[in-house]
Amino acid sequence: MGERRSHPKGSGTGELILGGQRSGKSRCAESRAADWLALPGRSAVLLATALAGDDEMRSRIARHRHDRAERVPGLATDEVPRELAAAVRRHSEPDRMVLVDCLSLWLTNLRMPMQGAAVTDAELDRHVADLCEALRSARGPVVLVSNEIGLGLAPLGAEARRFVDDLGRLHQAVAAQCARVTLMVAGIELPVRRADP
Repeated sequence: MGERRSHPKGSGTGELILGGQRSGKSRCAESRAADWLALPGRSAVLLATALAGDDEMRSRIARHRHDRAERVPGLATDEVPRELAAAVRRHSEPDRMVLVDCLSLWLTNLRMPMQGAAVTDAELDRHVADLCEALRSARGPVVLVSNEIGLGLAPLGAEARRFVDDLGRLHQAVAAQCARVTLMVAGIELPVRRADP
């Protein structure tokens, strides 16, 4: 993705939840869904972006499914490794919450796919712009989860450095569409933005 101008403060009904590995970001998103589902007439769907590339990942995905079903029984799941904007549009309704878990794996599927060619910079820009438009036009709440990986040293490899840059720009673009941004640290929520929707 090329350099971008600064983004305005978010004013939508979305929330971006960022954090490192095992920071509690997915649990935080699930708690948002559980609170939403506690009121009658509401539904929620998880847009899962993970792909099972090996046995360990297959086991991890299965464990997440099992644990999630116990914690949030009413949460439906749709596996969406690449066409995320279309899925947000398809599922977004006033009485339905859409959870995206997670943006960093979605970006991995686009930039470093297990099969097929990676998207170009221009194609990635289009994917991100399409996702941002889907968030702006969402009819109900959208909660997005992503890994914050840009807090350490710059990676040695060019591909890894490009991914860190791409993810940072993706976070900025998505955060601009969200009324709320939350950083998870050791299971603790740190409010970054709490704009009135």
